[in-house]
Amino acid sequence: MSRSFTEREKENIKRSLQEACKQSWTQYGYKKTSVDDLCKQAGISKGAFYLFFESKEALFCEVLCSVQKQICTAALAVIEKHKEKHGVAEALKLIYREYDKNNFLYDSSSTDFTILMNKLSEEQAKKIEESNHMSRQLFSNQPYLKFKVDADLAMSVIYSLIMNIKNKDILPHNHMETFDFMVDHLIDSLYE
Repeated sequence: MSRSFTEREKENIKRSLQEACKQSWTQYGYKKTSVDDLCKQAGISKGAFYLFFESKEALFCEVLCSVQKQICTAALAVIEKHKEKHGVAEALKLIYREYDKNNFLYDSSSTDFTILMNKLSEEQAKKIEESNHMSRQLFSNQPYLKFKVDADLAMSVIYSLIMNIKNKDILPHNHMETFDFMVDHLIDSLYE
C-alpha cells in the first residue's frame, strides 16, 4: 500500500519535481532527464511520481509554461513601473537574463525539443502555444506604448534580439553587454 501525502507534502514534492526538472532540462536536455533521477532528487518513488504528473511530458509542459509565466509577470511589472519605451528595454533585459539561465526556453529548434513536442498531447501543445502567445502580447498590448513601425516588424525585431542568445558563445564580446547595447539603441526606433 502506498503512503499518502499531506497537502503540504504534496505541494513541496510537486515544487521539488518542478525544480529538479528545470535544473536537469537546462543541464542535460529533455531526453537525458529521467523520471527516476527526478524522483531521487525529490525523495519519492517512481510510482509516487504519477500521483503528481501523468507523464514526464506533463511535468516538462508545466515547467515550461510556469517559467514563461513567471518571466512574463516579472517583465510586465517592469513595464508597469516604467510606462514608456525604456520600461520595455528593461523588461527585455530581464527576459534575456532569464533565457540565459534557462536554455530550454530558446532551444526550440533542437532535436531534443522536437522529441518533447512530438510526445505532448494536443492539450499540452496548446497550453505551450498559449504560453508563447502571452509572451508576444507583453510588448504589443500596452495602451501607453505605441510602435513607430509595423507591429509585426517590431515583434520580429524583439524576438530576434532575444533569440540572439543562441549566439552568445560565439560573440567576441560579452553577450549581456552586447544585448543591452542593441536594446538601448533599437528601442527608440521601435516605440514612440
